[in-house]
Amino acid sequence: MSKYRELWDWFRSILIAIVLALLIRLFLFEVFVVEGRSMYPTLHESERLMVNKLIFRFEEPQIGDIVVFEFEPGRDFIKRVIGVPGTRVEIRNSRLYINDQLYTEPYLPANIEMNDFGPVEVPPAYLFLMGDYRQNSMDSRDSRVGFVSLEDLKGRAFFIFWPLWDARVINSEVD
Repeated sequence: MSKYRELWDWFRSILIAIVLALLIRLFLFEVFVVEGRSMYPTLHESERLMVNKLIFRFEEPQIGDIVVFEFEPGRDFIKRVIGVPGTRVEIRNSRLYINDQLYTEPYLPANIEMNDFGPVEVPPAYLFLMGDYRQNSMDSRDSRVGFVSLEDLKGRAFFIFWPLWDARVINSEVD
């Protein structure tokens, strides 16, 4: 009888662990793999990061946040928030202007080249997102992506855990 009791205890413990893991992944956190170089130098290809899926139920995305969104079914993108609803975004002479003010981006390499873009105003319930590797990023400047609906957000990236020697917290403004 005690053997069956011990097996039942093991089974129950494993079942509880699986249910908790599924609930955490479904509602709280999810792991994403960085594919491509569109967020270089902040994120590197094949890094694995944790995304907080619950955060945007309590607060709005902020300029500088690194977010994951569903670009199309089965294909997620990771980009940086550059414009929130009502924000005016423009790129002139390789410099980013938000609401007509020069916006410094310390996470980018010096003397980065960008094509002129805009000005555009971000509509309600949408975001303007850009990759940090501005010369090669399919982002809101591309008509295939355009403004990203707040409903398409999966969450905000907050921690890189792989590779272990590069594990770090992801800050919004300076990475």
